[in-house]
Amino acid sequence: LIGAEAALDWMLAGKPQAAARALELGAVDRVVAAGKLRDSALNLLRLAASGEASFTAMRVRKQQSHGGMDVLKRLAILQQHYGNTLDLHYPAPAAILDAVVRHITLPLDEALQIEARTFASLAKSDVARALVGLFLGDQLVRRKARAWSGKAAPVRRSAVLGAGIMGGGVAFQSASSGVPIVMKDIRGEALELGLKTASQLLDRQIDKGRLDAAGKQRVLENIQPALDYQGFAGVDLVVEAVVENPRIKAAVLAELEDQVPADAVLTSNTSTISIDLLAQGLKRPESFCGMHFFNPVQLMQLVEVIRGSRSSEATIARTVAYASAMGKTPIVVGDCPGFLVNRVLFPYFNGFNRLLRDGVDFERIDRVMEAFGWPMGPAYLADVIGIDTMVHADRVLQEGFPERMGHDGEPIMDALLASGALGQKNGKGFYEYTKDASGRRSRQPAAAARALIAERVLERVEVADEDIVDRLMIPLCLEAVRCLEDGIVETAEEIDMGLLLGIGFPRFRGGALRYLDTQGLAVFARKAEAHARHGGLYRLTQDFRARLQAGRGYF
Repeated sequence: LIGAEAALDWMLAGKPQAAARALELGAVDRVVAAGKLRDSALNLLRLAASGEASFTAMRVRKQQSHGGMDVLKRLAILQQHYGNTLDLHYPAPAAILDAVVRHITLPLDEALQIEARTFASLAKSDVARALVGLFLGDQLVRRKARAWSGKAAPVRRSAVLGAGIMGGGVAFQSASSGVPIVMKDIRGEALELGLKTASQLLDRQIDKGRLDAAGKQRVLENIQPALDYQGFAGVDLVVEAVVENPRIKAAVLAELEDQVPADAVLTSNTSTISIDLLAQGLKRPESFCGMHFFNPVQLMQLVEVIRGSRSSEATIARTVAYASAMGKTPIVVGDCPGFLVNRVLFPYFNGFNRLLRDGVDFERIDRVMEAFGWPMGPAYLADVIGIDTMVHADRVLQEGFPERMGHDGEPIMDALLASGALGQKNGKGFYEYTKDASGRRSRQPAAAARALIAERVLERVEVADEDIVDRLMIPLCLEAVRCLEDGIVETAEEIDMGLLLGIGFPRFRGGALRYLDTQGLAVFARKAEAHARHGGLYRLTQDFRARLQAGRGYF
């Protein structure tokens, strides 16, 4: 239809194509208005029947193989070009490229048979099962969000307490979705930062052609900065986004409760603090729940809606509906230290800490885990999140699950924080960060971090790459198992979607529980038992053993 080069562009990208481009390349014969589609199709048939549209000659041409040295030379160049850019974790693009280059000169029937066999092989692959599973999981999560939203009172006006980068991100997201929002802070400079954050995000949309200046102005007019509670009398939902400190959050929420309508929903944007703990000082705990946005708000799709023991169905429904209206993917989770995503993530970092204490270099660990499929390794991820944020969350989880998440001795990140390293925030962490003249950030392993870690190595141990993966992934997967068993979420699909959207779990592996099923519970059990000496995070649960005995997976 459109030639090998254009076809490869389309097939390897796997993205929707504009109708005008399809017409230009010859993939379609006509582009017509939807209302005229039937008449235009009948007219084309009449032209073909009368001989005015010569489709037979075109059909013969399309059924012929592509021969000639020029075509083969060009394809060899394309193969080298595309081959250098393919992600080998995904077999389909490489198979497409191979099929086109190797079989383009074959007769059509023979080439189609080869293509069919290749497709059948790919369709039965682990990657295909993982991606199909994520698609179905996404549909389930969206279906549940729609069900919640269908019984929710609308959010016509909202508010966020605490400006700055996070508050500005929430304000931007709400205002952009058409829900006016009051952004309150006790400091004028914080409000300025929040408005600046929103303005910069809108400017990026203008640069990409998604918005014009008038559209930016309309969004900014939907954000009302405030130093007091003026304007809160008419809000339907408030997002508290002050500092991650339980005493401060509880005090702010108790003060806020008297400033909003009796039917307003209060939410806390907390990543670790118990919702039941924060609800203790409230007069209407049934109107309160958690609403955990991930940073940066404008890029991260997931919102954890945390149900406290006294949160009402109406409160959860309204919060889910608001998150959906903001273009986010809400997942309802139970109240526990770390909720879903952080509770599952920090055992991974616990395993990372133990590897460092065994003398394994953090840069090597990052390389191994990136090769496994993570967008970044644990050391780099810790720097991006912030060493101070990591230490705070780790302490909350240690307190919540001391029997398995406690550390033997001072954790490496605690020592880094004590040395003044905050990660990307101040350019010092596991890596050192610098910017060139154009503002692009670069990193290199920090000598200070390596020296600090070397002083805390208990015993240098030879660890294979495969064992690095297992010592990080086993604790993560088993904590995901415990979250399902504890009822923190209702389904395996929601766990895997939460990890995909919240921490960038490798998509081609389908999520933690899909990863267990793919390798087989028996194989995973042998690996976990081989590493049992590393502590309770590697201990199989009774339910896991029961599934293993019964031959049942998680999907």
